[in-house]
Amino acid sequence: MKIINSHKNVSLEYEEDLILKIESLALKHYPNEFGGFLIGYYSDDLKTLVLTDVLSPNEYKSHRILFERSAEGIKEKLLELFKLNEKRYYVGEWHSHPDASSMYSLTDLNAMQSIAESETIRIKNPILLIVSINNQKLKNYTFYLYDNNTLFEYGRK
Repeated sequence: MKIINSHKNVSLEYEEDLILKIESLALKHYPNEFGGFLIGYYSDDLKTLVLTDVLSPNEYKSHRILFERSAEGIKEKLLELFKLNEKRYYVGEWHSHPDASSMYSLTDLNAMQSIAESETIRIKNPILLIVSINNQKLKNYTFYLYDNNTLFEYGRK
């Protein structure tokens, strides 16, 4: 699948299997929110981001309308991915909204702002994926690109 962010004129590519993996993780934690780290790489011209995988956090707090993850132990996993898998690395976040829409909240926006401003993460335009689920399936999902204190939605091509 290929989608476009018209704000930055960049595209995002991913396989349907990745969405199925995320759906499975989200449903496993229903009715609470769950999430993790998006992994991928950029094309040489930096105009296409290819998502390849997700990492689940080792430690997290999962509630009906809140998900807080720790980065504890993730640095080692990311270094391994970077070295072994053609320089795959952290590109953003994903989490579920049980029985709610895939629209981001102010909490989501603030979290992305913190990531973009982090001295240790060093990613200017992180990606956010929100998946809307019910107790049986994924209902909808939306990808966002963070830029200058705003989340811009990717559109289907």
